Amino acid sequence: MMANYQDIIASCKDKKGGIIEAYHALQREFNYIPREAVAEAARVFGVSEAQAYGVATFYSYLSVEKRGKYIVRMCESAPCHVAGADKVLKAMEDYLGIKVGETTADGKFTLELTECVGQCQATPVITVNSQPVFNVSSEKIPEILSAYK
Repeated sequence: MMANYQDIIASCKDKKGGIIEAYHALQREFNYIPREAVAEAARVFGVSEAQAYGVATFYSYLSVEKRGKYIVRMCESAPCHVAGADKVLKAMEDYLGIKVGETTADGKFTLELTECVGQCQATPVITVNSQPVFNVSSEKIPEILSAYK
């Protein structure tokens, strides 16, 4: 059973950096930050809705748009690019039938780009719900992503 967004936000009220902690907790629970949760965070943390929205949209890891169950990110750093990230990205788009920034019709996958994930020794790298997958090739994409279906 999913948690209530009000309870998640309230649990972070007295923490240092509480609004960001709340947003991370919301994202872990829902895979995005529901719009109504932004308004609640503004109320709880005593900031304007515009400020609360600004925090929610400032960090690329956070999203106020509904996303799939699995967030698949392609590292777009120079080492991954040189190692063939463009071919891997094309293979993911073809396999999932979506482009970067889109979510599959069944709501299972959202495809995004990310900055360096700090694993340059094993390029190209993708992440699935923040878990890195190393030494990815376009040929491996069906096997990798089918494990999440």
